[in-house]
Amino acid sequence: MTFSEGYQLMKTNQLALGLLCLSLLSGHGAMAQEAGELTAAEIEALFEAQRTRGLVLAPVAGSEEGEDIAAEAETTTVAVNEDYVQIDSDLQVNIRIAFEFDSAALSAGEQAKLDTLCTVIQNSDIPLFKIIGHTDSSGADDYNQRLSQLRAEEVQRHLVNNCGISGDRLEAIGVGEAFPFDPSDPRADVNRRVEFQVGS
Repeated sequence: MTFSEGYQLMKTNQLALGLLCLSLLSGHGAMAQEAGELTAAEIEALFEAQRTRGLVLAPVAGSEEGEDIAAEAETTTVAVNEDYVQIDSDLQVNIRIAFEFDSAALSAGEQAKLDTLCTVIQNSDIPLFKIIGHTDSSGADDYNQRLSQLRAEEVQRHLVNNCGISGDRLEAIGVGEAFPFDPSDPRADVNRRVEFQVGS
């Protein structure tokens, strides 16, 4: 296969994946990537999109096509720190879990929201998933950071103890209020969520 043929194949696959993500968004509204509303197949597609984000074909020296691919890949993610990389909201897999005030306990009613995700992770060959706890902007930064970490760890515990997923495949990260889903309203309910990402 020539570079040009490989490039065209990659662009076709990117287009198909983009159309899938757009159809998910149009079908589910602003929180289209909330895992409680997505099917297993839709969650798998989002994880596959996360896994392949930023992949670049090695460009041929002097090739403008290769430079275009590299430029697209650089804009896909924004590096934040060693533990967390913020990805485009349309690739996020989020679950709105209602925790009691000032609590990280996962109630039985909220555990059911993780069932489909549990099945997807069990059947996936992806070696590592990150569980990222987010809060809204109510409260002090340090408090929100600690609470988001505890809530991510509680979800991790549930997936290990109740779903039988190996703890080696899960990493809990708390980022507090730093990355709201709705930046225009930092106190909005939609910002309080647990996000799942393919790890690296």
